[in-house]
Amino acid sequence: MRYVSTRGEDQGAGFRDILLGGLMGDGGLAMPSAYPRLSTADLESMHAMSYRDLAFAVLRLFATDVPEAVLRGLVDKTYTADVYCNGRPGEDAQQITPVRQLELGVYLLALSNGPTLAFKDMAMQLLGNLFEWALAENGETLNILGATSGDTGSSAEYAMRGKHGIRVFMLSPHGKMSLFQTAQMFSLSDSNIHNLAVRGVFDDCQDVVKAVSNDLAFKRQYRIGTVNSINWARVVAQVVYYFKGYFAVAPEAGAPVSFAVPSGNFGNICAGHIARMMGLPIRRLILATNENDVLDEFFRTGVYRPRGTAETRQTSSPSMDISKASNFERFVFDLVGRDPARIESLWRQMATDGAFDLRGTPEWQTIGRYGFVSGASTHQNRLETIRRAWETYRLMIDPHTADGLKVGMEYREEGVPLVCLETALPAKFAETIQEALGRAPVRPRKFEGIEQLPQRSVVLAPDAEVVKNFIRERAVECG
Repeated sequence: MRYVSTRGEDQGAGFRDILLGGLMGDGGLAMPSAYPRLSTADLESMHAMSYRDLAFAVLRLFATDVPEAVLRGLVDKTYTADVYCNGRPGEDAQQITPVRQLELGVYLLALSNGPTLAFKDMAMQLLGNLFEWALAENGETLNILGATSGDTGSSAEYAMRGKHGIRVFMLSPHGKMSLFQTAQMFSLSDSNIHNLAVRGVFDDCQDVVKAVSNDLAFKRQYRIGTVNSINWARVVAQVVYYFKGYFAVAPEAGAPVSFAVPSGNFGNICAGHIARMMGLPIRRLILATNENDVLDEFFRTGVYRPRGTAETRQTSSPSMDISKASNFERFVFDLVGRDPARIESLWRQMATDGAFDLRGTPEWQTIGRYGFVSGASTHQNRLETIRRAWETYRLMIDPHTADGLKVGMEYREEGVPLVCLETALPAKFAETIQEALGRAPVRPRKFEGIEQLPQRSVVLAPDAEVVKNFIRERAVECG
């Protein structure tokens, strides 16, 4: 398997070449030169696989330059019941991502049983092990620069803490995460973890990461890598749970299944798009946003119009308070026939005009073949959905999962199983759960009192040069 850039200049890289990096050298995103296609017979052979076996089967299609024995070992080390043991009482940790039936034809795919109680752990734990192996193989070190709106940061830090040869510099919007999310990150005392609280919103953090990544001399000198979903390895690791969810509910291989996915940065649902392109019979990819509805607007109208910092709203599903979806470029690359010149043109237009409009174009006429539909949710919708899930199913869900369930039910079709992707356990968003239900969520014992632990972070301006100076003072040069 070889990889190309969405911007067209970087061609023919291997999985190991792109594993430790973020953006490609031309500023684009890594994409496989072609998607591997699975037949119905292939799907039938995968149907009864354990999560570990399924992860190995999917990942080896994309990581062909990693020795199979190494990949097998890393997968087996990652996906164990000891790591994914934070689920609800009665769930089978051996399943890694157990499926719960809510009612006839409607299911919840539990993705939040990892160390930080968020779906990001599904890929991040594997990424940490892949990074450590690759660095040891090459005798190198890596300085990871990332941005988070809530869950990515803690997931990355828990996956990378104590890893040999790795330092983490994680940017987050100052004062805009939940108290639990903030404490998960800022209470870590590991010497290789640095938390940078940026005065601004998530998009400001992401802009800084992209600006630093586009400084190729600095990136090479300080060996800058990323764990954000612009990293292809993280996205492809998330593809696995779409297969697991599909096999758990499909009456037979080849039967259609729909997935409802809360989406802010387009990484989670991009993995579903990839699974569908591989031949997984996904009928609909139901994209749910919160009040920051840039992606919903695109799939309804054909206009992609990221909001400015002042327009990005702070909501009760804060991990989705994003208006510049960094993974969206991957989908548009497929939509425009994998034409890098067209991508360059659209993103140049967006930089100049603040938006691009595909209405009336040949590309927009083909949008239906990709299975996307969308909708948005408000704070009141979230509270109502959390209450309904508790009263109807005796299930407590977090506000992001509530966004997905609310929009997913609007697109429910008779005879087509609907799988709603859980994104976090409700313990991470106690304030909203308390408002909705008048009671606090149960949290795993190891996180009791986490908000009272000492916290350490540095508040910085949303300035790439300021962040680069911070890294220079604490990183080891690798060039």
